[in-house]
Amino acid sequence: MLAIFLEAGNCPSDMPFFGYMGVTCALTFSCLGAAYGTAKSAVGISSMGVMNPDPVMKNIIPVVMAGILGIYGLIVGVILCQQIRIDLTYSPGEAYAHLAAGMSCGLACLSAGLAIGIVGDSGVRANGNQPKLYVPMILILIFAEVMGLYGLIIALILTQVPRGQCVPGQ
Repeated sequence: MLAIFLEAGNCPSDMPFFGYMGVTCALTFSCLGAAYGTAKSAVGISSMGVMNPDPVMKNIIPVVMAGILGIYGLIVGVILCQQIRIDLTYSPGEAYAHLAAGMSCGLACLSAGLAIGIVGDSGVRANGNQPKLYVPMILILIFAEVMGLYGLIIALILTQVPRGQCVPGQ
């Protein structure tokens, strides 16, 4: 029945909604992950700093790594905004690919932020008691951060979907 309403070259008018939802998912979920990772790690830094204030600046790494997750979402959001078209040439395939790109980046960054927050909190506290735990903490944080990077890479691949055409019957 949808094919009756579509003329050659025209796409459904609600497709930009899905593209913009991809932008929203990318930025919102990645910032949620960044905020959680920052807050949880900052609690550990504050707690450790009361007992051992000397290594506080050295242990700020988890907060920086969590903040990078928000940048991943911003990058994907900006790329998606540049590719979304409001006219009737924005195909469902492109729109759904952009939604998937935003969700892959956003949800991967959310999971990475949760991991960074937990590792940052307990790792910083443990490092305050035993300085030899600094390098293992950094390695674990890197493995947590790379989950967000994987989401960013997949999102960038999904934004390269070829421009589709809407034809009757699609």
